Amino acid sequence: MTTYVWDYRQEYENERDEVLDAVDTVFRSGRLVLGDSVAGFEAEFAAYHGVRYATGVDNGTNAVKLGLEALGVGPGDEVITVSNTAAPTVVAIDGAGATPVLVDVREDDYLMDTDQVAAAITNRTKAILPVHLYGQCVDMAPLRQLADAHGLKILEDCAQAHGARHHGSVAGSFGDAAAFSFYPTKVLGAYGDGGAVITSDETAHANLRRLRYYGMEKVYYVVQTPGHNSRLDEVQAEILRRKLRRLDAYVAARRAVARRYEEALADLTGPGGLTLPSVTPGNEHVYYVYVVRHPRRDDIIERLKPYGISLNISYPWPVHTMSGFAHLGYAKGSLPVTEALAQQIFSLPMYPSLSEERQDKVVTALREVLSTL
Repeated sequence: MTTYVWDYRQEYENERDEVLDAVDTVFRSGRLVLGDSVAGFEAEFAAYHGVRYATGVDNGTNAVKLGLEALGVGPGDEVITVSNTAAPTVVAIDGAGATPVLVDVREDDYLMDTDQVAAAITNRTKAILPVHLYGQCVDMAPLRQLADAHGLKILEDCAQAHGARHHGSVAGSFGDAAAFSFYPTKVLGAYGDGGAVITSDETAHANLRRLRYYGMEKVYYVVQTPGHNSRLDEVQAEILRRKLRRLDAYVAARRAVARRYEEALADLTGPGGLTLPSVTPGNEHVYYVYVVRHPRRDDIIERLKPYGISLNISYPWPVHTMSGFAHLGYAKGSLPVTEALAQQIFSLPMYPSLSEERQDKVVTALREVLSTL
């Protein structure tokens, strides 16, 4: 039996009755679109993050896109972010009509190198979009200082950091707004697609409500400003309400898996060996993925296949090297840390219901493969 980098089926068995009850609750409610489940989830999700508002949308990409638009970002503007991220981060910037400006990441935690942001600011810069990657937060203090000094907005990309904390504060509570994905693999994942934007800015919140619903607000069929059809599904919202109550438990389970990896693989680290995840001081990692690094990554992945272990690379192609973003003009070598990581990083299986038996299988196979390199 293949061990995948992510598998929801055991979690579903554990929570099946509640998931099906959530579906039944919605189907019996008489309201299938923007009903009580979406409204309830929005209130509860905002409260979890200590902000005033949450707006449910249809997916994480649109959460970033609408979040930018709600903050006033549009054609002619520039948004500073990273290339070591899932492509949707940059796709969303492009979708808002803005130009992505990419900076490199740090060697130790693979997060935005905040020391490079100041030099990337121009008179067209409108926002900074830090990506809380793999389960831990970007250092937000220097970004807040830069944003305040230059009159910029901050939209946090929290798609991979549900429940993560930075100096005690939860991811999503630092910027002017924050975008989340509830894609099934996420720390807080739906049984389908979904997303949300949180903010305490009343104007941004009002903009978001219109943007997700064609540009309408109080009068149906009357568009105030052109918007989108980007509503969180009522069924997914009700499932997410149930799962939100378990978010801290999911995080604790992921951390337990991470501790077992760290203990089992510690002796394989060092020059030429594995590099395990580094937790930046002040961060509380939630391990959306467990990313390791090795100079012979491709050999390792290929040799693990006969063991029935399927791994993932997050991400094998930096955004600035993709043909779809060739127009941005980033030459090979322009973001050296990001490019080096793309050749060496890979993710071990990580999800709350990963059994110790399956994890031991991964560790044993990995140790055997490494001994043959």
